[in-house]
Amino acid sequence: MSDFSALNRAHIIQKAKEEHFDLIVIGGGITGAGIALDATIRGIKTLLIEMQDFAAGTSSRSTKLVHGGLRYLKQFEFGLVAEVGKERVIVFENGPHVTRAEHMLLPLVKGGSIGSIGAYVGLYVYDLLAGVKKHEHRKILNREETLAKEPLLKKDIINGGAFYYEYRTDDARLTLEVLKEAVSRDAIALNYIKASSFIYDEKKMIKGVKAQDLITGTHYDFLSAQTVNATGPWVDELDVLDKSGQGDKLHLTKGVHIVVDHKKLPIRQSIYFDTDDRRMIFAIPREGKTYIGTTDTTYEGNIENPTLNVNDKIYLVKAINKIFPGVNLDVTDIESGWAGLRPLIKQRGKSSPSAISRKDEIFRYPSGLLTIAGGKLTGYRKMAERITNLVSKRLKTPKRIFPACTTDKIKISGGKVGGGEKFPQFVKDNISMGIDIGLSEEAARGILEKYGSNAEKLFAIIKNKSEEAKKFKLPLTLHAQIVYAIEHEMCLTPSDFFIRRTSDLYFNIDWVRNWKNEVIIFMSAYLGWTETIKNSYKEDLEKRIAEVSVAG
Repeated sequence: MSDFSALNRAHIIQKAKEEHFDLIVIGGGITGAGIALDATIRGIKTLLIEMQDFAAGTSSRSTKLVHGGLRYLKQFEFGLVAEVGKERVIVFENGPHVTRAEHMLLPLVKGGSIGSIGAYVGLYVYDLLAGVKKHEHRKILNREETLAKEPLLKKDIINGGAFYYEYRTDDARLTLEVLKEAVSRDAIALNYIKASSFIYDEKKMIKGVKAQDLITGTHYDFLSAQTVNATGPWVDELDVLDKSGQGDKLHLTKGVHIVVDHKKLPIRQSIYFDTDDRRMIFAIPREGKTYIGTTDTTYEGNIENPTLNVNDKIYLVKAINKIFPGVNLDVTDIESGWAGLRPLIKQRGKSSPSAISRKDEIFRYPSGLLTIAGGKLTGYRKMAERITNLVSKRLKTPKRIFPACTTDKIKISGGKVGGGEKFPQFVKDNISMGIDIGLSEEAARGILEKYGSNAEKLFAIIKNKSEEAKKFKLPLTLHAQIVYAIEHEMCLTPSDFFIRRTSDLYFNIDWVRNWKNEVIIFMSAYLGWTETIKNSYKEDLEKRIAEVSVAG
């Protein structure tokens, strides 16, 4: 049975209790996942624990772009632009099934914050710093060319446009695929395990973590030589648990996104535009929908589950209607939406969210605790490299020397498809596998594009368990996705499945409403829930549906 199977969870926890790890990573978002992979590849025995589901925080609530930070040129953060610009391609090449190249149009408008000369110089510097591939170099468009690219734009304010490449990702699945790769190389990763306190030796150095299983209520001690806090918005809360730690490092900001049917906003490619108050907003087409975000406002509310409010929705709808006046978008057109927190590092003299740097920072404490905060989704691998370099130095002995980082060349789980350029051919070559077991070409393509080289496991489930799907009245592909999520992705609840294993709650909410009861019934039978547990998970899913159903 898989070491990342929900069916095997009790055994995996028992195994973790009996180990003495080199490293415990607290936090199962993209940063923690990246650290677990890097450390494990270098031969560092690693345990990762997450108090919610993997990627349940910031790493499933982003704008879902692996982008190069073009706007950070305005803050003169050339080093950050250079690093994350180069990282975009690495993330894409190592997992093209969860990352896609995306055309981006930046309209240059009258009275806007960016003019033609500024755009040309900025994108030239961006291409140079980020090492952008020649065929992906920017193009500066005149007014007619810009309107030809996107006829919906407000014609009387357009001076021209900039056309360049970014990369769109499924942030939660990216996190899962990185974690799965780490687990396949002998890391242990557990969700719904909350760190409650640290364990110290006689020298007041951390030697482990006391934690509680939030599924069963059981408490455990996990031992390690090193501990890293990679909990994103929670780093301050966790640091104060350490006798030598300190909080108050973070400035939390909230980003919000709304989803509408693509027919309501039928843009031809992604658009990145500025508003009257100099905020930047994306409008991005995806799977028959268009999602719009983000505002960037200081946040002081509930960290675990930030939500949209009426003002967020109105702001984004008004911004869309100003730049695309003919679409007449209304708040009632919103199908779903989400809010996410950015854990930025506080900077003296800077209180505006847009002015605060997106750089990451490492904090070292006398207890040995290492904390990493700040940063961007795009730069997760480099953040992991910096932390793992420190851990490697601390663990180094004459008999134990750790190699340098090699994750730039490591294909993540599902990414063994020959690289980005060959991925379309990989999909084309393997569609027959799905057709041979009774799937339509469209359904087979969908599985291949979502799961990459792991698609054959889903095809095997469809081939071998079709009777089970019929018994529970589930479509073959949906049944296969659930079984795969449980057996290979530590999926424990219906919310885990619909939000972070498939993103259907955001991008296909009617599908969730149609199939939620059948999914709950199947998961209950497969995982052996009591009626009480089944009802609690059903209530949780209903709550999540209500939260994202933001129309009106």
